[in-house]
Amino acid sequence: MAVYTHLSAEDLADLIDSYNVGTLVSAKGIAEGVSNSNWLIETTGHDGSGARFILTMYERRIETSDLPFFLGLLDHLAEHDCPVPRTIHDRSGAAYREIGGKAVALIEFLPGVSVDNPTAEQAHSVGEAMARVHLAALNFPMQRSNGLDIGESHRALERCGEQPLATIDADLPGMIEAAQTLRDRWPTDLPQSVCHTDLFPDNVLMLDHHVSGMIDFYFACSEAMAYDLAVTHAAWCFGDHGGRFDHAVGAALIEGYESIRPLDARERKCLPVLAQGACMRFIASRAEDWIDTPADALVTRKDPMDFVRRLRFYAEAGDKAFAGKA
Repeated sequence: MAVYTHLSAEDLADLIDSYNVGTLVSAKGIAEGVSNSNWLIETTGHDGSGARFILTMYERRIETSDLPFFLGLLDHLAEHDCPVPRTIHDRSGAAYREIGGKAVALIEFLPGVSVDNPTAEQAHSVGEAMARVHLAALNFPMQRSNGLDIGESHRALERCGEQPLATIDADLPGMIEAAQTLRDRWPTDLPQSVCHTDLFPDNVLMLDHHVSGMIDFYFACSEAMAYDLAVTHAAWCFGDHGGRFDHAVGAALIEGYESIRPLDARERKCLPVLAQGACMRFIASRAEDWIDTPADALVTRKDPMDFVRRLRFYAEAGDKAFAGKA
């Protein structure tokens, strides 16, 4: 999440009036993330008791033609009792609108907090919730290809170029060749569903030790379910900027997932390569964002080297990264 585009109070009030959610009370920009502009919206509520929502303006990496997929997926998963926010449709029934030539959507606000240092119990709950989403999405009628697959990670690093990458860190140019090697090893025969593919801790809301919400599905796509699990493993199981791996959290995440949907032998065998590919995706996207983000944007840059360290861990640890507690 981020704020790239300014909307005036009048623009926001007119927009909110298009929905049956009461009148606008306040709107606060959300600075985290790198892809969309987001605001926390408070209204009087349709019954006057007050309500909160997230307003998203789609800025980067997201095509308007994909919005029926993203927003329809939220509604589908919500109908199947998955902990995801539903889309708020406007008075005409539309899932999104346009303002200033850009698409915007109003999304249900869910209670809970994102954790910075997840516990094993919380990771177990995340694994369970992810498996339930994978199973519920099996009969979602729409599909979308992964625009950030391992091939695109390699192309993105090549677009960045060795010299600009070296201005971030001297080790970063070496990731171009590493991405090509992973691309050549990539498995293409694993069971698929519609997957989140970006389930970092800040995209999960927790109440106590249980998942109350999974948010920001704007990288969702048809993908190998084991890859989605590997992405989440890489995102949840490290501290110290990728320098420390938490075996207990990693084991609990896998155990929680398999309590709902057991992995087959092929999926488990591929987890080390999938996790390295997951890391490469974030190395590439963070490097590209670092180079391309305007200096005056209200965005916090994210260091791609955090995921270089994670990638190196997975390359060395292999299957041990996905075993039980150390």
